[in-house]
This record gives sequence, C-alpha cells and structure tokens, in this order.
Amino acid sequence: MPRFVVQQHDATTLHYDFRLEHDGVLRSWAVPKGPSMDPAHKRLAIPVEDHSLAYGGFEGLVGMGGGSGAVIVWDRGEYELLNGTPDDDRFTFALHGEKLRGGFALTRTGPKQWLLVKKADEEARRGSDVTAERPESVKTGRTWRDVAEGGRRQDASRRGGGLIDPSPSP
Repeated sequence: MPRFVVQQHDATTLHYDFRLEHDGVLRSWAVPKGPSMDPAHKRLAIPVEDHSLAYGGFEGLVGMGGGSGAVIVWDRGEYELLNGTPDDDRFTFALHGEKLRGGFALTRTGPKQWLLVKKADEEARRGSDVTAERPESVKTGRTWRDVAEGGRRQDASRRGGGLIDPSPSP
C-alpha cells in the first residue's frame, strides 16, 4: 500500500503538510487548520510542490527562506484509494495512520484550492480536535515548539549559526 504523511510545519504560518505517495513522489497540500476527524469540518487544502519520498520522514529545522521553520512528522501510515486518484478533481481514500483513520475526500473547489473532509464512518469523531488532542510527533514525541527550541539552542552554540537544510536528502 502507498504511504501518507502529515507534517506540521511552522513556516510563515503554522500549518500541516498533507502528503500522499503517488507516481513516485509525495503529492502535497498545505492544510492551514490541520486535518480533522470530524466530518462537519471542511478543511482548506492548498496544493504545494511535490516532494521526494525521502522527505516524508524528515523532522527538524528547514533552512532559510520562505519555507523555513520547524517540521515534525505529525502522523504517518498507509492509505488506499477508494474512488479516483490524486490526479482527479475529487477522490476518496482510506487512511491507516497512527492518528488519522478511515475515509477522507479531497475535492478541488478552485484553481489552487481544495477541501479535505473526513467521511462519516466508524472512525469519525464528532466534536473532536485531533490536532489539539495529539500535538506530538509520531516519530519522536516532540512538538514543533520542541524542535524549534532545540534548533535555537544549537544555533546559538555554534559559530555561523544557520538552520538545518534537509535538501537534497533529508
């Protein structure tokens, strides 16, 4: 089964990068409020550039520039397509993650705008806020603030400072 990852990223604004493995890359959407397990919550999802499969495991500080900041692996797992593909304007899929489970849909609503919605199934949790309830990384248990603080301490202690740049291979 293909993989998915959700990385919480404190860049210009704090957001979640929702990534699905498809055609050898991670197809990616920035989700400002983060995914929800409540079917009543429709989450804006803005397509961003594809990322390499290796980037899906990255956690740390991203280098200087517009996308700089702390990144954690907020959730990860496998997914299965139920209807359509990420190349379509609407597709449904089931996530088998550590935090996100069950059916979801991504639907294009404009040229650079999609909606991510949880399906009403046995995994749905009405009224819950999974991002507030489970802010930690599934990889390390750290929060994005822990990563940011650790980076600031490291930068202050070494000459030249600078943030970690995960490219070309994280």
